[in-house]
Amino acid sequence: MQTQLETIYARLCAHFGPQHWWPSRGGAFEIIVGAILTQNTAWTNVEKALVNLKRARLLTPARIQRVERARLARLVRPSGYFNQKAKKLKAFAAFLRKKHRGSLARLFAQELGALRAELLGVFGIGPETADSIILYAAGKPIFVVDAYTRRLCARLGLAGADASYDELQQLFSAHLPRDAALFNDYHAQLVMLGKYFCLKRAPRCGTCPAREMCTTGKEVIGNW
Repeated sequence: MQTQLETIYARLCAHFGPQHWWPSRGGAFEIIVGAILTQNTAWTNVEKALVNLKRARLLTPARIQRVERARLARLVRPSGYFNQKAKKLKAFAAFLRKKHRGSLARLFAQELGALRAELLGVFGIGPETADSIILYAAGKPIFVVDAYTRRLCARLGLAGADASYDELQQLFSAHLPRDAALFNDYHAQLVMLGKYFCLKRAPRCGTCPAREMCTTGKEVIGNW
């Protein structure tokens, strides 16, 4: 029997189709840089910063570590909070060199729990960023919880609005097969739903592909 989460996923896939995420396809280190730069900003801003870094030929851990922080900050300025993000990028590059001789392969060879613990110990990397790196760059099965996930889980009646990051992550981990490709696409499907239907304000419940399973949507439509 399908779980509620599996049914929701099937509905979203039928509507949006496979998403083939991560949005950037420049390799594991570019994904890591993107995961750090996308904190508190839209992906369109991150893309501009990544273009700057590519033009400057800086998208390697060694070059990020060597470049002056002021120059790095100027290049990532489109992503916002650029001084802090430059500091975070250099912190990650320094960590990778010190702990894993600059090798992403050595970093990613660890068991998932150990990898996550290490990433969370790096300056500027919190749970969402760490999990994005683990899922999208390392290809290990962990569910990424973001603002879309939190909003949709509350509106769909899957969890309370005050549920913690760990509680929301466990919700998906406990009721879905632990599969990186599934977690990858499911997260992307939720982002699509949140961007185009389940908006923060004025959600488009009437045409939402998940409306029949959504407690909030049923209330909204019932009041029309």
